[in-house]
Amino acid sequence: MPHADLLECFDNPTPGRPYVIEHVSEEFTSVCPKTGHPDFGAVTLRYGPDKLCVELKSLKLYYQSFRNEGIFYEAVTNKIADDLAKAMRPRWMVVRTDWKGRGGIRSTIEVTLGDVPGR
Repeated sequence: MPHADLLECFDNPTPGRPYVIEHVSEEFTSVCPKTGHPDFGAVTLRYGPDKLCVELKSLKLYYQSFRNEGIFYEAVTNKIADDLAKAMRPRWMVVRTDWKGRGGIRSTIEVTLGDVPGR
């Protein structure tokens, strides 16, 4: 299973100010557990940091740890959200995965944690 211990965080440089961080990874891959075929997608992480921010190299390595995992889209998205929430403890967070079409169907999965401003 992907390794949550790959995630590293650093102190938020302005913890008293509410602001938004968004990171987009357009080269996410995992494996369909039913067919064994590769799945390709993009992961968008959007969050309001509290005391910690996620370090980008560690985030990239964490995402890459899914590469050979047989895991459904829904499980991927929820695992990423759970692992990031545990590592950072953000004020709020949205994890969205957008999957390339296969068999004429494209999928988008979104997990929201906390009170997202404007929603």
